[in-house]
Amino acid sequence: MIDSGATRWVTDLMSTLGAPGAGLAIALENIFPPLPSEVILPLAGFTASAGGMGLYAALVWTTIGSVVGALALYGIGAALGRDRMVALATKVPLVKVADIEKTEAWFERHGTKAVFFGRMIPVFRSLISIPAGVERMPLPVFLTLTTLGSALWNTAFVLAGFFLGERWEVVSEYVSAYSKVVLGAAALALLVLVGTRVFRMAGSRKAGDRASGR
Repeated sequence: MIDSGATRWVTDLMSTLGAPGAGLAIALENIFPPLPSEVILPLAGFTASAGGMGLYAALVWTTIGSVVGALALYGIGAALGRDRMVALATKVPLVKVADIEKTEAWFERHGTKAVFFGRMIPVFRSLISIPAGVERMPLPVFLTLTTLGSALWNTAFVLAGFFLGERWEVVSEYVSAYSKVVLGAAALALLVLVGTRVFRMAGSRKAGDRASGR
């Protein structure tokens, strides 16, 4: 179900600022993922179809907003840095330094694909900017990948809202279902990871007890 409060807020913002308002809403959506892009983008397309803004302007400004929001999170990751990230992560139960090193190695191999395709995955489209900053991905590369990935995602949903007109909410409903599937899969993967780690720790503890004669 679409959040009527969020819809009203985005509508007011675009009514006041036009296409830049859509860009501002998307920038905030990157920083605060609960603000849904599945509402903002098709609504911007519908607004363009009703004459509230130009279609081209909607596409350009929403992409600018995506890049600005991603840059803010990239900056947070860069300011945090590897040492602080490791220090924070190791305070989390069941997380080891080896896990961080594996993540770094993975990002080194697949970081460009993760930043590009991550722009098209709900929630992760925002979060992927932080490790990019932590690992200090070259800024021109980050900006290029973020711009291209965001442009594809935004164009698809702005155009859908534009052509559907007053039925733009159909897009939001489908994307909302897609988001739930992605988040559910991520939650399941996390549970499996935690369960495996706990099982291994319990097995190691029993083996240690047997070795010590307890």
